[in-house]
Amino acid sequence: FRLALIQLHVSAVKSDNLQRACGLVKEASAKGAKVVALPECFNSPYGTQYFKEYAEKIPGESTQKLSEVAKECSIYLVGGRSIPEEDGGKLYNTCTVFGPDGAMLAKHRKVHLFDINVPGKIQFKESETLSPGNSFSVFETPYCKVGLGICYDMRFAEMAQIYGQKGCQLLIYPGAFNLTTGPAHWELLQRGRAVDNQVYVATVSPARDEKASYVAWGHSTVVNPWGEVIAKAGTEETVIYTDIDLKKLAEIRQQIPILSQKRCDLYGIEMKK
Repeated sequence: FRLALIQLHVSAVKSDNLQRACGLVKEASAKGAKVVALPECFNSPYGTQYFKEYAEKIPGESTQKLSEVAKECSIYLVGGRSIPEEDGGKLYNTCTVFGPDGAMLAKHRKVHLFDINVPGKIQFKESETLSPGNSFSVFETPYCKVGLGICYDMRFAEMAQIYGQKGCQLLIYPGAFNLTTGPAHWELLQRGRAVDNQVYVATVSPARDEKASYVAWGHSTVVNPWGEVIAKAGTEETVIYTDIDLKKLAEIRQQIPILSQKRCDLYGIEMKK
C-alpha cells in the first residue's frame, strides 16, 4: 500500500495551516496514498509559549476537519499533532487517527515529554505546560497494524518493541527534531527502531522555517525493515510517497528470524498498562 508523508510549512495562522494540510491530503489521496500522515504540530507553531493559546478539545474544530477529509478521500489519516489537546484542565501533545469512514480510530498522547538541555545549543521543557500520556496506541488497517509515537517517543526502544509484540508492521512518528538533535539522531533512531523490530518506520516533520522560534530539522523519512532509507524529504514543504511492501517485510523476518530467537527465558519487555 502507498504511504504519503506531508511535510507542511507551518505558520502562526491555524486556519491557514488546516486548509493547506487538507489540500495536501487530497493531493496525496489522488496519487494513490492509502495511509497519509501529517507532522507533529502541523496546526500551530511549536513552543511552550504557544501550547495553551492554540489548544483545543478533542473532538473539536481541527479534528472535525481531519475526520471530514479522511472520509472524503476514503483514507487512513494520521493527524500528526493537530494542536495541543485540552482535557480536564491539562494539556497534552496528541495525535489523532481517522479511518475512511471519518471515525476516530486512535488518540495517542505523547508518552515521553521533551525535556532536554544541551548546553550552548538547545534547552526545552515540554513539561512546563504539557502532561504525559499513559498508553500505547495501535490502529488496524486492511493492510497491517500501525503503532504510533510522537517525536521524543522514538528515543525509547522499549515502546517500539511493545508495538512489535502487538503485531505492528509499521510505526509512524510525527516529530519535530531540531537543528541540534536532527542531524545527529533523526535518521539513526529511525533505522535502529526499524532493524531492531523488523518493521517499517516513518517519521513526518514540519518543513523547516528559519524564522521560527523553534526550527524543525525537516527530512521526513521512511525506513524499511532492513534499515534502508527508502524515501526522504529535504527541508522544504513537500509530500513524499513510498510503497510499503509487506512481502519484503515477511522475507526479511524469515531470513533473519530474530523475533523467534529472542531468549525470553533470560529477558523480556512488558507493557504494564
